[in-house]
Amino acid sequence: MENISKRYPGVLALDDVSFDLGKGEVHCLLGENGAGKSTLMKILSGALVKDDGNIFIEENAVNYHSPSEAQKLGIGIIYQDFKLIPELTAADNIFLGSEIIKNSFSFLDKEKMNEFALKALEELGEEIPADIPVNKLSVAQRQMIEIAKATQRNIRILAMDEPTASLTNSEIENLFKVIRKLKSRGVGIIYISHRLEEIFEIGDRVTVMRDGKKIITSSIKDTGIKELIKQMVGRELASEFPEHTAIMGEEILNLENINGGKLTDINLKLHRGEILGLAGLVGAGRSEVARVIFGADKIESGKIKLEGKAQKFRYPKDAINSGIALLTEDRNLYGLFMERSIRENVSVSNLSPLMKGIFIDKVEEKKAVGKYFDQLQIKAPTQETKVENLSGGNRQKVVLARWLHTNSKIIIFDEPTAGIDIGVKFEIYNLINRLVERGIGVIIISSELPELIGIADRIVVMCEGRISGELQKKDFSQEKILKLATQNPEKTYAH
Repeated sequence: MENISKRYPGVLALDDVSFDLGKGEVHCLLGENGAGKSTLMKILSGALVKDDGNIFIEENAVNYHSPSEAQKLGIGIIYQDFKLIPELTAADNIFLGSEIIKNSFSFLDKEKMNEFALKALEELGEEIPADIPVNKLSVAQRQMIEIAKATQRNIRILAMDEPTASLTNSEIENLFKVIRKLKSRGVGIIYISHRLEEIFEIGDRVTVMRDGKKIITSSIKDTGIKELIKQMVGRELASEFPEHTAIMGEEILNLENINGGKLTDINLKLHRGEILGLAGLVGAGRSEVARVIFGADKIESGKIKLEGKAQKFRYPKDAINSGIALLTEDRNLYGLFMERSIRENVSVSNLSPLMKGIFIDKVEEKKAVGKYFDQLQIKAPTQETKVENLSGGNRQKVVLARWLHTNSKIIIFDEPTAGIDIGVKFEIYNLINRLVERGIGVIIISSELPELIGIADRIVVMCEGRISGELQKKDFSQEKILKLATQNPEKTYAH
């Protein structure tokens, strides 16, 4: 890709960017959210049309205007935001646009599609039924469907945008095996990730972008994490995690012997001004605990106490009215109205104080939203910018602004920095620190153990729907957390 530029009204998204990829190479692409990485990849995939520049494949100039044309040239892309149809099966999604036809009457050969889909998933080390609807799968399983969808096509170039954001360590290792297999076949891979340690495990070269420009391209062996961070953010970051100074107050939340769904005998406490980390492997029950607290899942037995008083949350609305907020793992699907403005997404959570009779007072609404727009430093031209046009980090800020607008007492973050760059991560951590300084109780669910160790005051670890242990800050270590995450206390006791 030579001298690629892309303009939007008032914004130069890409400024004369050149990027090259060799056969059988993993070329990593880094940069903060909004640096231009995704725009560059959308141009490569045919989803966007460049304003200037040229694209060459094997020294031949190519010009295409749609993803289907790009696919015919052997270009595949796995987007950070899943491009799956939830109601269709895993096999239907994997073969979407390249269906296998049974006969001249154009009937789909479901049997063959299921068979080949299973093979594609087995290559990734996954055992997902090919005939199950995608909306029945976990976020991690949906990610593997996206990867299988790309790899089953005859690709020469594959771009991966944050492919490991929702995967466990074993799933990441399976993905790396697939990447190495694709490399051995001569496939060139563009790998975008904010997990810098992955870059050094899987990459050959790295390019850093900032503010729509290419900053450096370097061999992986000739650079280091500190240098890459400096090039990404344009400054030195003294520490990955800000200092945490909040003072823990009285108990604000208490789960007593909660049972229901996959959860068994959950006992958990949270204090004002505390950051409580919730660790465990994917499927351990962490998100289910969050959903129970938020009133999204019913409990069979046990008590939820808020400020010492027993509560019955029949619906999320009951929990919201009691001052509980949940920032979901899949913020695009469950946390935001993507085609609506920042203003509408923030104000919708608490319209009552903004009403003048039966109408919304637009002046008061803009004033209320403007406070959070400035406080959280949301990077957008105006409050009227549609959320779908924001970067991942700024979308997360919009969700947080919505809940701050409700004056929440407890805020639960489920994978708060998934797919967010290191500079914005630092901002999110600072925001969380400011929340607990105000006496808000915070629960953070994260698959990134260094993140929990870096920001939590206490960590509760789950395994197979049970709490398997609890660690105080002085005892934090990845080894201890992983040991508890793979040790079901019920099974250990029985043994």
